[in-house]
Amino acid sequence: MAACVRCCLRARLRYLPGLRKGFAHSANDKLDNEMLDEQDRMAEDSQLLDASFHGGYKLHYKPSSYHSSVGKPALSSRQSVKATPASSVWQRSNRYREKSSRHLSSSKKTLLNCAFNKGYELKNTQPPHHTTPVLPDVKVDTRAFIKCRPEYSTITLDLTQRPPPINWEHVVHILQRVSDVEGSMKPSDVSRFIVDLSHVHTDNVSLVKSEQGFLTLLRYMVENLQLFSLTELFDVLRSFVWLEMPHGHTVLQLFEDELIRRADEMRFDQLLLAADLWRCIGRKVPQFLKHLYGLVHLDLGQVEVPELVQLLYIIGEGRYCPKVLVQPIEQLLMRQLHHLQPEEVGTLCLALFKSQTSLSEAASIRLFDKAHSHVEDMSDFAIVNVLKYLRFAYFLHRAWMEAMTYEVPRRAGRMGVSGLMHVALTCSSLHYRNDRILAAVAEEIPSLVPHCRSKDSCKLLWSFGSLGLLPVQSPNLYPSLTGALRIRKAEFQRYPEHLLTGLLGLAFVSLFPEDLIALALSPDFVNIALKSTKLDLRKDLFSLDGVVALELPHWTGPRLSREFRQEVAEKLWNDVLPEISQKPEVKCAETTLQELLGGEEFVCKRMILPHMRSIDFEVHLDPSGKPIPVSTEYQTATISPQNYSSKSASNHSWERINSVGVTDELIALLANSRNAPIPTIPPSEVTTLSIVEPDESEKLFNTGLNPTATITEMLTKPNIQKSSLQDSVVKLAIQVPSRNNYCYNSKQLLGLHAMKMRQLKLAGYRVVELCYHEWSPLLRKSMSKKMEYLHFKVFNTLDS
Repeated sequence: MAACVRCCLRARLRYLPGLRKGFAHSANDKLDNEMLDEQDRMAEDSQLLDASFHGGYKLHYKPSSYHSSVGKPALSSRQSVKATPASSVWQRSNRYREKSSRHLSSSKKTLLNCAFNKGYELKNTQPPHHTTPVLPDVKVDTRAFIKCRPEYSTITLDLTQRPPPINWEHVVHILQRVSDVEGSMKPSDVSRFIVDLSHVHTDNVSLVKSEQGFLTLLRYMVENLQLFSLTELFDVLRSFVWLEMPHGHTVLQLFEDELIRRADEMRFDQLLLAADLWRCIGRKVPQFLKHLYGLVHLDLGQVEVPELVQLLYIIGEGRYCPKVLVQPIEQLLMRQLHHLQPEEVGTLCLALFKSQTSLSEAASIRLFDKAHSHVEDMSDFAIVNVLKYLRFAYFLHRAWMEAMTYEVPRRAGRMGVSGLMHVALTCSSLHYRNDRILAAVAEEIPSLVPHCRSKDSCKLLWSFGSLGLLPVQSPNLYPSLTGALRIRKAEFQRYPEHLLTGLLGLAFVSLFPEDLIALALSPDFVNIALKSTKLDLRKDLFSLDGVVALELPHWTGPRLSREFRQEVAEKLWNDVLPEISQKPEVKCAETTLQELLGGEEFVCKRMILPHMRSIDFEVHLDPSGKPIPVSTEYQTATISPQNYSSKSASNHSWERINSVGVTDELIALLANSRNAPIPTIPPSEVTTLSIVEPDESEKLFNTGLNPTATITEMLTKPNIQKSSLQDSVVKLAIQVPSRNNYCYNSKQLLGLHAMKMRQLKLAGYRVVELCYHEWSPLLRKSMSKKMEYLHFKVFNTLDS
C-alpha cells in the first residue's frame, strides 16, 4: 500500500514543478485538521503520504512570499488569518472525489478560495498615504486601434465585446456538471467549463469564483497544466479576463511558467495574443516578453501593420524596449507608415513615449508628418498621444503645433483634465506659447478641479507659470488649481515632487500660498523628499527656499538648514560652472567685458542667486560710470552660501551680502548732509530689502529700500538733490541667456528666467540682459562690434 501511494505521489509531483515554487511554506495545522474528514483507511493513507513528503502533500500559500507591503511590517501568521479567512490550505489524497475524500462546508470553500486567490489580501489592504481616488471625467478607450482592422481579432482581445451573459440558473447547471464528471475530466472539458462560466453576468463574477466547482476546475489545471493544448490555454486565459482574475492569483503564475516553457513552439501571432491577454489581465510578464522580442528578428519580413502596431503597444505597456529592437522597429515603421490609420499613429506615438524609445530625427519627422495629415480625423486620445511623443522627442513640429491652435479650442470641452494637462505640458516643454491654446485650456480647468489628481494640478501650474500666463489673464485658473492642491494634500507624501513643481510654477507668476510653502519646507516633508529614489529633489527644495527668502521677507515659517543650503549650493556650482563656461556666447561675453572694463578684476563670474542654478557676470560701477574692481568677497560668497541664508535656525530673517541696510552713512548720503547730525531712527524702522512688484521697476524706490515714515520724511525735504541717491555703487548683473530661456520664436523669457530677473532687482541689482537674439549674431562679428554693443548695454543702465 505504501509503495503504491509513493508511486502515485511521484506521478503527481511530476506535474507540479511550478506549484512547489509558488507555495513556499508549511500549512497551518489547525486548517489541516479542519479540512480532514477521512475514514480510517484514508487516515492511514495520509500518514504514509506525510512520511514520504516531509510532513504531507501540501499546497502552501503565503502572500508575503510574493508581495512586499510598502511601509508596513510583514504580518504574522495569526494576523494573516485575521486579515483573510485563511492564509494557507493543503490537499491530501484523492484529487477530485470530494464525496469519498472530504466534505467541505461553505466556510471551508471560502478558505480554499482565499488560498488560491492572492488578490483577496491586496484588495483589502490600504496602500500607504491612501487618498480618495479621483474619478476620471472622460472615458477613454485606450485600445481603440484594434477596431481599425479585422486582423487584430487574432492577436488581441476586444474588451468591448464581452460574451453575452447567461443567467444564474445556467451557471448552477454548469457547476453541477463539473461535480458530476470531476473524476473523469479532460483538459478540453475543463477549458469548456471555464469558458462557459466566463459568460456569467458581471454582477455574479465574484459568486462564481467562490463556488466549489470553480475551485475544482482550478485544482485540475494546477496539476494537469502540461496536458492542455495552446488553444485551450488561450481559451482559459481569455476567460480569466472576463472572470476578472486578480493579476497576482497563484494559478496565473503557473500559466506564465507554462507559456514560457512553450514559447519556442509558438508562432509570432500566438505570442502577440498571449502577451495581449496578460496585458488585459494586468499581469507583468517580463520573462515571457523576452521570448516575444527575440522572435521579432526571425519574422521581420512577415510583420504587417497589425502585428507592428500590436508589438509596439505591448512594448509601450511594458515600459521597456530592448535596444536591439529599436532599429528593426524603425525600419518596419518606415516601411508601413503610409498604411497607418489615424488611431494607429496615436497608438505608436504613445508606445514610443511610454517605452522612452527614440527614433532617428528623420523617422520622427515622417511620423509627425503622417500624424499631421490625419489630425482632423484623430480622436482626442490619439492627439494627446502625439503630443506626448513630441514632448519626449523634444521636437517642435511647426505644422502640427499650428494645427493645435485650431484643434485644441475645438476639442477642449471634451478632452478631460488629463488630456488638457498634457496639452499644456507639451507646450511648456517645447516653450511654445500660443494664447489660443492656453486660453482654451485655462477656461476649462476650473470646472474640472474635482477630477484633478495632484499630478495634474501641479503640472498645469508649472506649465502656465513657465509660459508666463499671468493671473490677471485668467482670474479663476490659479485659485482653482491652488485649491486642488489643498484638497489632494495627502498625495504629496507619496509624490513630493508634485508639490515642489506646483509651488515653483506659482512662484513664476508671483503667487505664494504660504500654507503650502510651509508644508513643503517643513522638516517632515523635506525628509520625505530627500528619501525619493527616483528624483533628486534637493535642487527644487533649495530653489523654493531661496524664493521665500527674497520674496517673503516677513516669513516666519520653516526654512532649510544652513548646512543643507551650503551643500546644495556647492554642488550646483560644481555642476553649472563647467557647462556654462564652455558655451561660446558666455566665453565671448566674458572676454569682451574684461576688454571693455579694463581687466579680469572688473568682471566676476558667479552665482549671484545660487537657488536659480545659473551663473551671471557681476560688474560694479561708481555713480559716474567708472568701473570698480569687484571685491573677492563676492567670489567667496558664491562658494560659501552661508552668506545666503538666515542668521540662525530660530531667526528666519534674510541675511544677504548684497542687501542694503539702513546705516548711518546711508542716511547721511540720502539726506545730503554728511556733516549734519544724524537723526535717530527707531530700531523698528531699520529693515532690509522689501518686495518690489515687477511693474514698479521704474519707480523711485526700485532699490528695494522700505520707505518708512522717518526715511520718507528725510527723502522729501526740499534740499535733497536727485544726484544724492546715486552716491552708492551701482551693481550690475549681466545675464547671457541661451535660446532655450525664451518662448519659441519670441523674446519673452520663460517663467524661471523671468523670476530670476525679478529677484535680482529685489536683491539690489540692475539687470543687463544680453538678449540671445541680439548677442548670438554678434559672435561672428568683429571685436569692435561686440565692444560697441556691450558698451551700450552696460553704461546705458546709468541713465535708466
